[in-house]
Amino acid sequence: MRKALLLAFTALALTAGPALAKKQLVIVVKGLDNPFFEAINQGCQKWNKENPDSEYECFYTGPASTSDEAGEAQIVQDMLGKADTAAIAISPSNAKLIAQTLKTANPSVPVMTLDADLAQEDAALRKTYLGTDNYLMGKRIGDYMKEAKPDGGKVCSIQGNPGADNILRRAQGWRDSLSGKEGLTELKGEGGWTEVAGCPVFTNDDGAKGVQSMTDILAANPDLAGFGIMGGWPLFGAPQPYRDLFKPMADKIAKNEFVIGAADTIGDEVAIAKEGLVTALVGQRPFEMGYKAPSVMMDLIAGKPVEDPVFTGLDECTKDTVDTCIQK
Repeated sequence: MRKALLLAFTALALTAGPALAKKQLVIVVKGLDNPFFEAINQGCQKWNKENPDSEYECFYTGPASTSDEAGEAQIVQDMLGKADTAAIAISPSNAKLIAQTLKTANPSVPVMTLDADLAQEDAALRKTYLGTDNYLMGKRIGDYMKEAKPDGGKVCSIQGNPGADNILRRAQGWRDSLSGKEGLTELKGEGGWTEVAGCPVFTNDDGAKGVQSMTDILAANPDLAGFGIMGGWPLFGAPQPYRDLFKPMADKIAKNEFVIGAADTIGDEVAIAKEGLVTALVGQRPFEMGYKAPSVMMDLIAGKPVEDPVFTGLDECTKDTVDTCIQK
């Protein structure tokens, strides 16, 4: 009798096991080496802790490095091939490559983008975009620089991956703000601002490379008036080299003789602003993105109406507002 009960219990456990496995709400980011994306992961994990009885689980993944575009595309393909993937949210490092991956995979589950979007012509491949209004973010970076130095000057933008749609939209907003015109691909004196030779600089989200690039640009252009940094990589990815580069220029930054507008408010960035080594930060809310993404994916699975886009807000910080500028 006991043996029969044991066999029955074992059979029940074996059949029940797969049923207990949760369906995956997958978040694929550009790279696991970036603290910005770790903040998204923390939001994802908070959702899991608050929803232990849900049939769904937030699952965070991505390539080891943000420079591994092909690796991200492969992970997207792999996740779409798994039976337990119920929906997927992607932050495309290379928008065109991810779009082609989606066309090839022809997924049957809802697809959305997170943090970075697909190009406009590929928007139909996803249901919605959740994240920053990247054009507005770039525009606000430009607004701070223009307010601080209204007569303009020679400038350089530091960007990430040349195929990242979010960074390109920020750069467009930045140029539109500085120039007072829309759609320029290069500043050639409009609004008093001119982009110097060798710019924009694409760093592939590498902080140390960003600092080295700025060092080189400053050496080649001693009359440079400022930098527009479209991602916070040099500040949060290489904070000490950044400090070493700009501490000798702290007085010029304080007098708005040299201006630096930068994206993000993570890692050491707010401390750097407090030290007066950046004119202004315009920060995103990555934790909020990771926390909201599972709920948006569940609504898509259920066929509920979801706005497109779903924007998270911005936190804007200067030296004078660092103690109160971050959303709590």
